[in-house]
Amino acid sequence: MFGLMQDRPLMISQIITYAARNHPRAAVISKTVEGDIHRTDYAGIERRARGLARVLQRLGIGDADRVATLGWNGFRHLELYYGVSGMGAICHTVNPRLGAPDITFIINDAADSVLFCETSFAGLVETIAPETKLRAVVMMCAPEHMPAITLPPGMDLLCYETLMAAADETYAWPEFDERKAALLCYTSGTTGKPKGVLYSHRSTILHAMAINAADVFGLRATDRILPVVPMFHVNAWGIPYAAPAAGAALIFPGRHLDGASLTKLMNDEKVTRSAGVPTIWLGLLNHLRASGERLHTVKRLVIGGSACPRMMIEAFEGEYNIQIDHAWGMTETSPLGTFNAPLPETDALSGEARLRHLEKQGRGIFGIDMKIANDAGESLPWDGVAQGNLMVRGAWVANAYWGQEPDSACDTAGWFATGDVATIDETGTMEITDRSKDVIKSGGEWISSITLENIAMSHPDVLEAAIVAASHSKWAERPLLIVVPRPDRELTREGVLAIYKDKVPTWWLPDDVVMVDELPHTATGKIHKLTLRNRYREHLTRAGR
Repeated sequence: MFGLMQDRPLMISQIITYAARNHPRAAVISKTVEGDIHRTDYAGIERRARGLARVLQRLGIGDADRVATLGWNGFRHLELYYGVSGMGAICHTVNPRLGAPDITFIINDAADSVLFCETSFAGLVETIAPETKLRAVVMMCAPEHMPAITLPPGMDLLCYETLMAAADETYAWPEFDERKAALLCYTSGTTGKPKGVLYSHRSTILHAMAINAADVFGLRATDRILPVVPMFHVNAWGIPYAAPAAGAALIFPGRHLDGASLTKLMNDEKVTRSAGVPTIWLGLLNHLRASGERLHTVKRLVIGGSACPRMMIEAFEGEYNIQIDHAWGMTETSPLGTFNAPLPETDALSGEARLRHLEKQGRGIFGIDMKIANDAGESLPWDGVAQGNLMVRGAWVANAYWGQEPDSACDTAGWFATGDVATIDETGTMEITDRSKDVIKSGGEWISSITLENIAMSHPDVLEAAIVAASHSKWAERPLLIVVPRPDRELTREGVLAIYKDKVPTWWLPDDVVMVDELPHTATGKIHKLTLRNRYREHLTRAGR
């Protein structure tokens, strides 16, 4: 016997339709590539998204066709999010921070038909276009800002606003199977070729509803959220869907992500919430400290992408009275998997115990099941001590990559191996101790590179730090610390290593410290460990250790 309830498919277009009807004047504010401030609202976004669907039809885009974007966080990119998926095509967000060969591979692998591109990427597009089979490139600008670039014969160069001006807005959003593909996002490809993750309408809606829970993002119509996390990577953590669903205002920074630009935009537009990776927040923190400025309305920052150093939690909370929310996820989990929200027993913590808890990535949000397992696949206890391979499953977790057979990325019970090593304590709070490829195995024992990095970051003269495994004649691998000193500060090997006193076992101490001017970063702002491992793998053996 089935329940006697209406059975409407979950459509991405329903989010923007709801926002336009129930929160029509909620602001959507964008800092454009040109540096101007553009203002609209959800009613305007929904209307133009319908006009965009007409544009796409005239460009020959049909069911399940892939439409690529090379775009910053802004109103036109938001219109593409809804216009492309809403009409039944697939919105393929391409990460412009990847190298040209990877971008070319991704566009060809996805078989994209049309590319929508910001003018700031015009040179990049001119380079990659001859190696693709794109039919057209649409510059996301007004006619007066069209760049002069050369495309291969047969590939049209078009202007977004010219196309929009000729499109009517009478398009009616269709309904179809909610399991239909809606969005395509590729991994960063740090250990091989990027892999595509194909989200459905159903998974995207469920993820948006889950992250709007009170113990996750908990957005409200009174919030004004600025997603620093880019729309070209994991759908800006679902914020472009969660915010309209709650009626919260969206503030888009475009390409202006330096500390000074973010501070001004946040204060000018009275931002209450934001979300991004630690690298961005480190730049913001350094600007605030150097300038003496403050964030007058920001109440909470969500930090994910990589582990948040303790010093960042202490600085934002202690110096600026801004709550730090730690989260974890990945492209394959849409992305949110855990969120560090308080429990009655953790809310009462103080001092060192509280900070130690806040360093963890949090409990699985409703809809995500997780476990840690040994290499044989056997589940390990949730005691905060046992370390194992983190496995997840849920309604917005990938079961295969683009071009692969369904369920090929999971085991027979539906568990997806994240590639992270983690512990889970008695409260269900998970802590990433390492990536499986980054963990250091010294004499057969594991050493957490993340723990060592976070301690190094607490040194007042360290700007950035990374730990990698270096080959060792006796122990196979030993930790090597690579640090970037703060400007005008002098660091010594002994001075840096002193920060570890009484914080870790002595056998965890890095065997050496390397001072560098900068660290390499991935296209998503994380430290590029593969580059560092390749560069410093033989550092200790060359030194005769």
